[in-house]
Amino acid sequence: MKIQILGIGCPKCKILEANAREAIKELGINAEIEKITDIEEIMKFGVMVTPALAVDGIIKSAGKVLSKQQIIEILK
Repeated sequence: MKIQILGIGCPKCKILEANAREAIKELGINAEIEKITDIEEIMKFGVMVTPALAVDGIIKSAGKVLSKQQIIEILK
């Protein structure tokens, strides 16, 4: 599983990444986290507002910081 954090490195993006790492750890799943900071790459996903979370290339959330629990629900 590949989890992608889309954002230019703002504080909200960092919080989303930390929450995603905690969710992965809690679930005990094998997942790779990729940070995408290039604006052109982010726009290829159709994302106009960051931070965004993608799982295996599919956008699951954009424009908000998901909690660890919300990410767990997405990953189940």
